[in-house]
Amino acid sequence: MTLPRPDATFHWTSESWGDALRCRGLDAHAQHLFTSRQLPLPAEDAWRAALASVGSSPERLMRVKQVHGNTVRVLKRGSVTHGASAERPDGDAIVSNEPGLALAVMVADCVPILLFDQVTGAAAAIHAGWRGTCGRVAQQAVARMSREFGSDPAALIAAIGPSAGPDDYEVGESLIEAFLNAGHARQDVDRWFIRSGAKPHLDLWSANRDQLLASGVKAGNIHVCGLSTVSHPDVFDSYRVDGERAGRMAGIIVVPTASA
Repeated sequence: MTLPRPDATFHWTSESWGDALRCRGLDAHAQHLFTSRQLPLPAEDAWRAALASVGSSPERLMRVKQVHGNTVRVLKRGSVTHGASAERPDGDAIVSNEPGLALAVMVADCVPILLFDQVTGAAAAIHAGWRGTCGRVAQQAVARMSREFGSDPAALIAAIGPSAGPDDYEVGESLIEAFLNAGHARQDVDRWFIRSGAKPHLDLWSANRDQLLASGVKAGNIHVCGLSTVSHPDVFDSYRVDGERAGRMAGIIVVPTASA
């Protein structure tokens, strides 16, 4: 299988279970990766394999029950006692400064976003579909990191992984109204929704990048892999391609044991 070429700020790595994407901007700071369809998530053994690739284990995994919203769950240092056995609360982003904790979200066309604070060592994993993007879930995560951990957005590094790309994410006209009704500026909405055919296409990459910029994250610290799950169904899981049969991929980041 020939792997598609990501943006230069990302690179492929070979794992025991297959190929993973990593972000060069995060490499020096935190263990992380984006899985491919070679790993059959959400099987328990697949989670174990993915976590081993970032030096972690299921006992240190923390996830949320994703509901396509903008709720951010916070796990402060010293508050985590049950690891993966704990009940997963509803939410679409999880932020933490607990050293060694592995934060993860699952996707199959939605946008996985990983954040890392170069000063405090806090991290976040975000699931941003169109509803989460409309609800500014990435901005909510940045705000919670600032409020709970004292994170300066300018010190954050963001990695935006594989998802449905702007060339193949066709949506209905109602989504444009949903974004406008949510208070997004008309000029932003016009930029995020591309009209090149009968129906508009939503550019989730630009929308989330713009929202991170609006939160104070530096442009040079926002990395977009630029690979579409829909365009590369042999490499990535895609709900748009496979429907209910689609598997899931993960974006995982481990909170470092010491701040950078």
